[in-house]
Amino acid sequence: MGALDSTIVLLAFPTIVTSLHANIATAIWIILIYLLVLGVTTTPLGRIGDIYGRSRLFISGFALFTVGSALCGFSTGIESLILFRGIQAFGGSLLQANSGAIIADVFARKERGTAFGFNSLGFTGGAMIGIVLGGLLTTLLGWQYIFFINIPIGIAAVILGIAYLKEVPRKKVRVDIVGAILLAIALSLISYGAVDFAGEGLTIMNLLFMIIGAAIIPSFMIYERKFSSPMVDFEALKDRVLKFSLSAAFIQGLGYFSVVFLLVLYLQGILGLTPLNASLLLIPGYVVGSFISPIMGRLADRYGSRKITTLGIIFLIVAILIYLTLRADSPLYTVLPGFKVNYTVLVGSAVAGLGTSMFFPANNRAVMSNVRAGSYGSISGLLRTLQNIGILGSFVIAISVASATIPRAVAFQIFIGTSNLSGDVSRVFVMGIDAALIVSLVLLVIAGILSFQKGEESISDAGAPGTPKTDKDQSDAHK
Repeated sequence: MGALDSTIVLLAFPTIVTSLHANIATAIWIILIYLLVLGVTTTPLGRIGDIYGRSRLFISGFALFTVGSALCGFSTGIESLILFRGIQAFGGSLLQANSGAIIADVFARKERGTAFGFNSLGFTGGAMIGIVLGGLLTTLLGWQYIFFINIPIGIAAVILGIAYLKEVPRKKVRVDIVGAILLAIALSLISYGAVDFAGEGLTIMNLLFMIIGAAIIPSFMIYERKFSSPMVDFEALKDRVLKFSLSAAFIQGLGYFSVVFLLVLYLQGILGLTPLNASLLLIPGYVVGSFISPIMGRLADRYGSRKITTLGIIFLIVAILIYLTLRADSPLYTVLPGFKVNYTVLVGSAVAGLGTSMFFPANNRAVMSNVRAGSYGSISGLLRTLQNIGILGSFVIAISVASATIPRAVAFQIFIGTSNLSGDVSRVFVMGIDAALIVSLVLLVIAGILSFQKGEESISDAGAPGTPKTDKDQSDAHK
C-alpha cells in the first residue's frame, strides 16, 4: 500500500493540478511532503517501537494511512490535500520504521534474507500496480480514487494485523525525547532546505536551513552517547558489516533513485510520451524485481550478503551505462495502439530490476542480522531514514541538473507530463541528463565499494547479536 502510493500519484498529478486549480510550484508538494515526512520520522518511530511494541505501531500505521487516504480523496483544495498527504506519510513512516524490525523479531537469522525478499516483492509489486492503476483510475473514475483504493486494503490489513501480529516481550526504558527532537529538527531543516533548493534554486534561506540542520547533527550524536537508551544505538554501529551496509543503502538510494526521475524527464520531455506510457516502459524492472527478490534473499541466507549486494550494484551500474546511450532522436516503436516503446529503456529497466532485486533483500538482511534484538526498531528506522533521505536527495539532484539546462518551471512541467521539448533545447537537455547519470554512476561505484568492503557476516544464528542460538529458541522467544 505504501509503495503503491509512491507511484500512483505521479500519473494523476496533471489531473489533480487542473481539478484543484493549483499552480505547479505548490502542487509539487503533494509528492515532496510525502518524501519529507518519511525522511524525518522513521528513525524516532522505529525506536519508539523498540520501547512500546512495534506490532501495535505497525497496525496503527495502517489505520492512519487509511484515514489519511480517505481525507486525501475528499480534499477540495490543494492546501488540504498536501496536509492530508502529510498524515498519510506519517502512517507510512509507522509501517516502514517497524516492518524490518518485525521480520527480525519473527524470523531466525538464517531465514531473514528470504523474508526480506518477500518484503521486497511486496514493495516492487505495489509500485508496479500503482503505475497501472494510476492511469486507469484517474481516467475512468477520477483522481480521488487513487486514494480511495487504499481504504479496503487498509481495513483488511488492520484486521489481519490484529489477528496475527503479536508483541515480543521487551524491556521498558525511557524514551529519548530530547534526542528525538534534535534529530527531527536536524532532518527537517536539511530536508526542507534541499526540497526548497530543488523548487526555487539556491537562496540564502534554504542554504541556511541546510547548514543549521547539519550543524545540529554533531550535538545530537554527543547527546545520544550520554543517554542510557538512545534514539540511535551507536554501539551497534561499531559493527563493520552493519555500518558499511547502512552507508551503502544511503549512497545507493542517492545514486539510483535519481535515475528513475531522470528517465521520466527523458521519456516525457524528449520522446514526448504520456505519463502512463512512460511509466509502463519501466514495468520490466518492477516485474524482474518482484519475482527474483525472494530467490536472491534465499541465496543471501545461504552464502551471505556481500557478493550479492555488490553484484546488484554492478547491475545497476550496467543499467546506467545502457541509459547513457539514449539520445534526443532515439527511436520509438509502436507495439500497441497508443503505446510506444524504446528498447534501450526496456533492457535497461530489466537490468536495473535485477540489480535492485539482489541489493535490497541481501542488504536488509545484512543490516538486521548484525544488530541487538533490543535495537531492531532503532536500526530498522535508521535504515529507512537513510534510504528516504537518499530518495529525497535524488529528486534534488535530478531537478537541479535538469534546471541547469532548462527553466526550473519547465522541468517540473516535464516531470508531471504537461510539457515536452524539441530541437536544440532537447539535445542540450539530454547532455544535462547524461551529466546527472554520470554523477549517479560515481555514487553507485562508491556504494559498490562499501558493499564489498563490509566483509562477510556470519550466516548461522550462532553468535548473532541478541539472537537466540537455535530456531526453536527463536520460535519460543517469539511466542
